[in-house]
Amino acid sequence: MWTAEREKIEEVVRKSGSTVRDGKEDGSSVDYDDKRLETTSSTDEEKAIGLNGAARIRTRDEEENSSCGERPDAESGVAIGSPQAKSLRLTRSHRSYGGEDGYAFRREEDEDSTPNKSSGATDPDEPFLVSWDNGDADPDNPRSMTKARRWAITLIVSASSLCVTCTSSLYTSTYGQLVDEFHTSRLVCTIGLSLFVAGLGTGPMVLSPLSEFFGRRPIYICSFTFFLIFMIPCALAQNTQTMLIARFLDGLAGSAFLSVAGGTIGDMFAKHELSAPMMVYTASPFIGPEVGPLLGGFIVEGTTWRWCFYLLIIWSGLQLVLIGFLVPETYHPVLLRNKAIRMRKETGNAAYWAPIERMDRSITKTVLWSCIRPFQLLFFEPMCLVLCILSAVLLGILYLFFGAFPLVFENNHGFTLSQVGISFQGLLVGMLLGITTDPLIWAPLRNRLVAKQGVQGGEAGGSEPEYRLPSTIAGAVLVPIALFGFAWTTFPQVS
Repeated sequence: MWTAEREKIEEVVRKSGSTVRDGKEDGSSVDYDDKRLETTSSTDEEKAIGLNGAARIRTRDEEENSSCGERPDAESGVAIGSPQAKSLRLTRSHRSYGGEDGYAFRREEDEDSTPNKSSGATDPDEPFLVSWDNGDADPDNPRSMTKARRWAITLIVSASSLCVTCTSSLYTSTYGQLVDEFHTSRLVCTIGLSLFVAGLGTGPMVLSPLSEFFGRRPIYICSFTFFLIFMIPCALAQNTQTMLIARFLDGLAGSAFLSVAGGTIGDMFAKHELSAPMMVYTASPFIGPEVGPLLGGFIVEGTTWRWCFYLLIIWSGLQLVLIGFLVPETYHPVLLRNKAIRMRKETGNAAYWAPIERMDRSITKTVLWSCIRPFQLLFFEPMCLVLCILSAVLLGILYLFFGAFPLVFENNHGFTLSQVGISFQGLLVGMLLGITTDPLIWAPLRNRLVAKQGVQGGEAGGSEPEYRLPSTIAGAVLVPIALFGFAWTTFPQVS
């Protein structure tokens, strides 16, 4: 029995040794990780025949190290045969900027320099990889659409985002009538505003990863359909409970246009032409909260609070029709998948494939990681935490004004409800002025910092995240000054 088992062991050693000799005679280099895999299979074979630990087989690494000395690793300079090298081999590449959750990111230049990277000539699958035929000029590429159509799509998704954020603040104009009709307090009515904003913050954690699987258009249509549906209970509510629940669900459904729509803009415009359409889109969520009280003030002053929601139902219905007929799918991976399906059907060749078809992430895992990742960033990235706290404070101040303005201008200055809505336009003017300062002040400053970095030996044209902080620093100084000015002018004697 021992003789038969010994013969099996020697056969394994001869096979591994001959493989090494063949590789050396051909002048080819064998990847170290492949050696470890083959060595593992040899060890498993030892275990299978019951001699694990009874006889010690010299692996190919040991044979090479004993005959040629320990070979230094090209990346670390550490001898491969040493224990330190083995521990380094178990460490993930430093080029990876993600975890084991399917969100790993690697630079393109790093991928190009990766050893043993397959090329189209050697990979039998790559000739059938579906991509854009002429880059942005491919008819299926959304960047090949006419500029007028791309701008029309930009305005539609921006108007949809404006509608959602307007819905959040228009509700504040209904407080007075809601208190009388539902026999509740103003504080309870304010919960409807908080729940809507909570829905806006919760929805992107689910809707954004879903768009990576199904595309942007299905998310738009489904979310805005439910946004319209949940608006109906708000308009027909007979009690406070119905209003509060419907407000949260409405914010949850409408949040897609605050998270997914930005990707649509990036899908359609190249980097050099992205600034103008992105500025239009990013301005819409900030303009909406100021437009809401303006519309709501005139509506509630002339009729009942229900017409505020009737108006929003008409507006969102119109937006849904425009999205359904004029906004196509723009997510590149989904479009390439559709192209691959079409090519397989036209040619009868099932070998054509798109990268998204071989994505090994599950929907459940992706959504769960999308829910976990924001809290990871908050707990483990101090800079992210600080910036998020700043954004939360600024957004909180903005929505506090929706409660403070009626108290200050109605009680202290005798404004009517429509005049209170007009007073919110000061915020709108300030935001528009702040947006215009970016191309006039902050973009040139950022360009100077980038140029200075290149002169000092840094990457030419490379930018750092900190180069976008000067505008934030200036705003952080101006906000408390403006708050003191608002507080000191709330007295009735100040006109």
